Amino acid sequence: MKLLRWLVITLGFLFAALPLVWMGMSSLKHQADTINPHPKFVPSLSAVAEPESHTFEVTGEAYAGLAVLHAGAQASFWEHLWNSVIIGVLSTLASVLLGTCCAYGFSRFRIAGAKDWLFFILSTRFMPPLAVVVPVLMMYRKLDLQGTHLGLVLLYTVFNLSLAVWLMKGFLDEIPRAFEEAALVDGYSRASAFLRVVLPEARTGMAVTAVFCLISAWNEYGFAMTLNSSGAVTVPAYFAGLQGNIEGMPWPQVAAGALVFVVPIVLFTILVRDHLLRGVTFGTIKQ
Repeated sequence: MKLLRWLVITLGFLFAALPLVWMGMSSLKHQADTINPHPKFVPSLSAVAEPESHTFEVTGEAYAGLAVLHAGAQASFWEHLWNSVIIGVLSTLASVLLGTCCAYGFSRFRIAGAKDWLFFILSTRFMPPLAVVVPVLMMYRKLDLQGTHLGLVLLYTVFNLSLAVWLMKGFLDEIPRAFEEAALVDGYSRASAFLRVVLPEARTGMAVTAVFCLISAWNEYGFAMTLNSSGAVTVPAYFAGLQGNIEGMPWPQVAAGALVFVVPIVLFTILVRDHLLRGVTFGTIKQ
């Protein structure tokens, strides 16, 4: 039974990792090998193999090419990656902090029509974001926010706020009120009790919420392409712009860039993995 379990896990992992493995192999190929009609999936450190063979010469030129300014792009990949880092991190911090404060109010205080307000907040997730892209674009042109980091930070914060509020409310509801009441009796103010008692207990929920908000902002394409066609262009919009390259799509550089683009999300998830695993089962077992 244990062997069967590990077999299923291994097969599932291999199936899920197949796209990353394929991108990794593509990032080590020459441009000609990536578009060759004969698949080449066996790496070789020797000279270029015969055209009909299934081996390819390993090269790192794709990673060096990430610093090159390609036709159809305004800057190198690294500059666009920095834009994604700034926008993703700032919008995630804003979403988690605002969502936690809002969720604390719904969790601890009596608010008239709280259930209706919570449903209204959740209902903002029902509508596809691209359905409002035209009015948002017109508003941003009036405010001169198109092509700026601030524009996408505000937009991603707004769209991730509803998710943050609902996730954090569930976590805050599981924190006993007795903790705060004891702090208030000891002379803490409500704000001090929130900062020193509630937030440390809610760090698991904040980590889980941050992962989802960061992934959402990191991978967003529609608004990034529409509002930031110039200026603070993120990596997804950068990849789309390479389609107009007169020399053809630089597939090795795209594969290398995609792998590098995944690394920050993987590292962040690994750093908060303990909180993430605990957050998945938080509240499922009552003491």
